Amino acid sequence: MKLVIFEDDQFDRFLPLAWVRGVFELRCGATTLAEKIARAAGRRPDALLLRDYLVPTARRRAGGAALNDLSACRGEEVLLVNARAGASAFKLPPERGAQWHGDRLAVWRTTADLTRVRDYAALAAAARPEPRADYAGPWFEYIWDVMLANPQEVTADFAAAGRSGIEGQVHPSAVVFGPADRLYVGPGAEVHPFVCLDTRNGPVTLEAGVEVHPFTRIEGPCYVGAKSILLGAKVREGCSIGPLCRVGGEVEETIIHGHSNKYHDGFLGHAYVGEWVNLGALTTNSDLKNDYGTVSVLMGGAPIDTGSTKVGAFIGDHVKTSIGTLLNTGTIIGTAAVLVATGAPLPKYIPAFTWFLNGMIGKGFGLTPLLKTARTALSRRKVEMTAEDEQLLRTVFERTAEDREAHVRRALKTLAQQTKR
Repeated sequence: MKLVIFEDDQFDRFLPLAWVRGVFELRCGATTLAEKIARAAGRRPDALLLRDYLVPTARRRAGGAALNDLSACRGEEVLLVNARAGASAFKLPPERGAQWHGDRLAVWRTTADLTRVRDYAALAAAARPEPRADYAGPWFEYIWDVMLANPQEVTADFAAAGRSGIEGQVHPSAVVFGPADRLYVGPGAEVHPFVCLDTRNGPVTLEAGVEVHPFTRIEGPCYVGAKSILLGAKVREGCSIGPLCRVGGEVEETIIHGHSNKYHDGFLGHAYVGEWVNLGALTTNSDLKNDYGTVSVLMGGAPIDTGSTKVGAFIGDHVKTSIGTLLNTGTIIGTAAVLVATGAPLPKYIPAFTWFLNGMIGKGFGLTPLLKTARTALSRRKVEMTAEDEQLLRTVFERTAEDREAHVRRALKTLAQQTKR
């Protein structure tokens, strides 16, 4: 049986993280959504369906899977799974047929000829005549659902990995507070003196090459990716960090993709952070309203009630914040935005590739300096920005232009009105 993992046409519900990656590449727990589906299927994906503009960069991470090409599936039984079903609780359907979550195709097990299918629209059209059933498995409706599922996914991924014990080094003065079999310290990882690894409420994984500095406390469930550094951090429950991140201060129930830095003090709670992000000292987000009500998030220009009282910030790739930046509950910060603190919480929506400076959303110096900054950030980790990487950012810049320009015009209009007074 061939395995195909696809994203549907509601990828915008997973922005800003999904601007530069397929929905199935989102991390939750210790793995991506695609890796959870592959684990349930018992095989790596043979093909992936995603937006065309993502193909050049996604190819490097596809592990040999075909992209937007199902010709190799011809004559085979095929299991097609929506990325939004990618939780550890996902189970393979026992029978052929299409399962739908409302009007979204969730799972389809079939022997149909799919050689002409190149995107979700064609896939859904091909599945509609098939025997139909309602999908009853796990489902991510919005990006915050992925974040909120992280604690249980860390625990499930730890159990699935089947690893425990210490292969690296743990200093004798460090403490494992709770069951020792809930701890895994990978080869080359080093836990310094005066560190507390609290496994009472869930497992803790420190992958190969992780370095944990003195006076760090890590509460399980927690996953720390390879070669990340924790610097006197208070890592509360439910976090997934890395690989290659540097984290200090306090973090709670947060997912941080690779190569991002929260080096200094400050609080990050119930948040989701992309790659190559740098959060300046004392950058802090709120994840609880003063009235303890549910948090709303602006998506597509309209507020969406998350149904949760604990929702922080969603921070796109290549975002940079200044020292002292304050983010409100349910904040969305678009790709490559630059934020300069004002002493008060910033707006709950900052468009991609904008500068928030002097209390206003503006275009800053345009795309070229932002690309130069991104290239410099990569080079500091000895990573080269390829032509495909640059083109991806240029494409996202074009696709976010209308939204960005609307917010800039609104800001300029507000400034003009204030000047007249």
